[in-house]
Amino acid sequence: MTGLDRRPAAATDTTLPRGPLAGFAAGSLGMGVWVTVPGLLLLYFLTDVLAVGPWLAGLALLLPKVADVLLHPWVGHRADVEQARRGDRRRLLLLGCALPVAFAALFAVPGGLTGAPAAAWVAVFFIAGNLLFAAYQVPYLATPADLRIGYHERTRLMAFRMVVLTLGILVSGLLAPLLTGGDAATRGGYQRMGVVLAVGMLVAMLVGVAGFARLRGSAPASTASGHGGWRALRTALRDRQFRWLVAAYLAMSTTTHLVLAGVPYYAEYELRAPGLTTVLVAAFVAPALLVTPAWLVVARRVGKQRALLGAQGAFALGSLVLAVGRPAGLPVLVAAVAVLGVAFAGMQLLPFSMLPDVIRSASTTGGTGAGTYTGVWTATEATGAALGPYAYALCLTVGGFVASTAGESPVQPDAALAAVRYGFGLLPAVAMLAALLLQRRYTLDATARATS
Repeated sequence: MTGLDRRPAAATDTTLPRGPLAGFAAGSLGMGVWVTVPGLLLLYFLTDVLAVGPWLAGLALLLPKVADVLLHPWVGHRADVEQARRGDRRRLLLLGCALPVAFAALFAVPGGLTGAPAAAWVAVFFIAGNLLFAAYQVPYLATPADLRIGYHERTRLMAFRMVVLTLGILVSGLLAPLLTGGDAATRGGYQRMGVVLAVGMLVAMLVGVAGFARLRGSAPASTASGHGGWRALRTALRDRQFRWLVAAYLAMSTTTHLVLAGVPYYAEYELRAPGLTTVLVAAFVAPALLVTPAWLVVARRVGKQRALLGAQGAFALGSLVLAVGRPAGLPVLVAAVAVLGVAFAGMQLLPFSMLPDVIRSASTTGGTGAGTYTGVWTATEATGAALGPYAYALCLTVGGFVASTAGESPVQPDAALAAVRYGFGLLPAVAMLAALLLQRRYTLDATARATS
């Protein structure tokens, strides 16, 4: 038999100490910047600062993710090899700490570049950043499956990570628009933002590497499989439970990144107040700091699967309210975004804590290493991060949205304004309902919970 460890994946009584948990979770601060800022500002940066047409801007964000589909599983295999040879995956984590350099370069487009050349610059550094992000994220997320801990303790570990990740998303989501200069954002403002946030990313990611080592020293760990490549990938993709979980997560990731990309457009063109971008980001992200412990309680009482279905349904309903637009009134729209934020917290915590359940289940039947599973998972997340902005860019293109450079204010046609609204509300509702239907096909949760 191959796989993680041939002993049964039964629960243990190990309770992870708070200190190592906090150190490990600190790495998510830096990851939160990469997850948030490109998704929030990059499409707008291309269309409204660099004069890149929306179809080309969407393509510049989508094509780099194509490479991720292959690179992330390969990084996962390398993570398993590192685990088998050296007993941990820290070397990949340290390589991933170069991510802040790529992040800063992403927004440091030379002054003479606009249009297609500017899009090419962004695409190149987006590819480099995605690869470095994979080097950090894959071994980081493989940790819950590596440790011999139970069903509920895996959720607790991911809850710590989720709270800190949310803090990173919230802080970077609020700071980034302010550092660019807000309504008067220029190339120089975006460059300044990239450098300042890159420094913070580096510090947080290095703390996370140290916390990673402490956490692995606090609980017994399994041994990762050494086989990889296409054989390992086929093994993971033949796992029925993993396939349904990944398919649902792809729809969720696409939807949430679509909403994130649409925030600046919705604030400027629907609400007619660009300064509300930070308000909407705060309404979307801040609830997670408060409700993540509540999602942990709900998951303990009803199981992760049922809790996740509830989060998906709430997200779809909140999105439909946003499709109404200004007639609903600003307080109602902000409240709807907050509902999305509450659901988003559950959709970040629960799938990430279900992934190690799948890996541990597979380890008893000859499954492959945690790194390969995690590599496929992060490739899925990266694909959703590209498909979301691309889908919104296509909505803008269909509506005839007019691109511009910083300082210009072209008159948008009525169709473009409608595309801004429906792309931000109706399309996410449809996509999240698809995620809910896919998630219902996942059936492992009851078994995983019973064996804990």
